Amino acid sequence: MSIEIRPERSGDAKLIHEVVTQAFRDAPHTSGTEGFIVRELRAAGALAVSLVALEDGHMVGHVALSPVTIEDGSAGWYGLGPVAVLPGHQGRGIGSELIGHALRLLRERGAAGCVVLGEPAYYGRFGFRHDPALVLEGVPPEYFQALPLGSAAARGAVAYHPAFAATR
Repeated sequence: MSIEIRPERSGDAKLIHEVVTQAFRDAPHTSGTEGFIVRELRAAGALAVSLVALEDGHMVGHVALSPVTIEDGSAGWYGLGPVAVLPGHQGRGIGSELIGHALRLLRERGAAGCVVLGEPAYYGRFGFRHDPALVLEGVPPEYFQALPLGSAAARGAVAYHPAFAATR
């Protein structure tokens, strides 16, 4: 398996939408709107990081990072997701490669931290942990996790970009 990770380029949007939509089609915890969310983040200029995974020149995965706001006014925090890998390519480490690259970019940019809504056992491998000081309303607390990248602690309710409300 030879995977290339690179930033999104102009002309990638349609393929990214297809990859994200297919990746979440049969996922157990999906809104079915993940492709629309990425599209709206892009349209709003809120895709801070958008990386694609290519295998033999074919797009097989995508990861997005976008800014989040925190009630205490902490700056430099981002939300990880959606993370998408085509069903036939899942379980081979492509998602982990995408996440690893994305988090390295955040560190290089001096980001304060990153949050994710997802499976604790999976995201814990990257250092994400539940932090009771950070809250995402309406979700089980253990599934909302944070990865501080700096020394400043953030506290309060977290809000994702309004694009996360996209339904089509």
